[in-house]
Amino acid sequence: MAEQRNVTVFYDDRVLHHAPDVNAAFLPGRLDKRIRGILAGLNVPWKYPEHPGRINAIIDLLRRELIAGVRFESGKAATREQLARVHTTSYLDHVFSMRDKNAWLDVDTTAVSPGSVEAAEVAAGTAIAAVEAVVSGSSESAFALVRPPGHHAEPVRARGFCLLNNIAVAAAHAQAELGCQRVLIVDWDAHHGNGTQGIFWADPDVMFFDIHRASPFYPGSGSLQDVGAGLGEGATVNVPMPAGAGDVAYLRAFNEILVPAAEYFRPDVILVSAGFDAHWYDLALNVSFEGFAAMTGIVQSLADRLCQGRLVFVLEGGYNTESLSRGVHSVLGVLAGGPVPEPRVCGMEEVEAAIAFHQDAFTGE
Repeated sequence: MAEQRNVTVFYDDRVLHHAPDVNAAFLPGRLDKRIRGILAGLNVPWKYPEHPGRINAIIDLLRRELIAGVRFESGKAATREQLARVHTTSYLDHVFSMRDKNAWLDVDTTAVSPGSVEAAEVAAGTAIAAVEAVVSGSSESAFALVRPPGHHAEPVRARGFCLLNNIAVAAAHAQAELGCQRVLIVDWDAHHGNGTQGIFWADPDVMFFDIHRASPFYPGSGSLQDVGAGLGEGATVNVPMPAGAGDVAYLRAFNEILVPAAEYFRPDVILVSAGFDAHWYDLALNVSFEGFAAMTGIVQSLADRLCQGRLVFVLEGGYNTESLSRGVHSVLGVLAGGPVPEPRVCGMEEVEAAIAFHQDAFTGE
């Protein structure tokens, strides 16, 4: 039986204050008119997909189905100095000017509500708190339950429901303040982490590994040939996947691409952009709960061998609340020392059950 490990879940309920409501009056202007026209053309009611209920579903499940070794700590807000390591001053000025307002930030329907700016500051700061706990040794691993998500946010632009790039802020903090020279970021969200890729595009000390559904799936970036530039060439590793790809393909990519890349890079800490929209309930890909757990086992093994077990997960996407909460629970179970399951082939269990049911029907006996 595996030895129990301590895992800290960092959570601050201020992240629930981000709650855009399309029925509210937004700042008037060209962008508002354009997006309202797009939404009207859908001919169906539309609600903001990235809502507080995502976090509530996770917390509710973790309280109902306790995991030994998992404890909770509160988060904190990031400072402007910490945010400015990855975002421009002009962009931060723009975001902070949206405090206490309802407004669209991008034509892809990224929006803010009166509590959104504070929620975004807390999301980024909570990711920092998780990294600090792991690097200091006060926790063997950590999971930052945060929103709004971050991996689409660029240095100068909010995108994909992301305002500030939480994991990039945490990685830059680890380098600037915690003595971590090399940081490995693993992004398994169904959508490519365009913002994180852009921030570290030419940085040789941050390796960015991203497995995602291939273009034209949003945001359309992350081609196989995107490998970074300048001194950072080769430090960006993209694995675009077709719709329907599942556990077997993902785990082969982890074992045959991520593992040798990480062993070559030898990080001081590993961060995971953990989105759960690759689960089949979100209709983009075909990863199971066992698949998320198995991927966790691989990155945990890498952390144990390469960087003293320093491993931090930061929540990204996942919009079906059942698969999101169950996915997080499966990850935490492995981080806390639970068994790592075998990969699944979708439908195989059902076929085996059908074989057992029908096997005597055609024997003539």
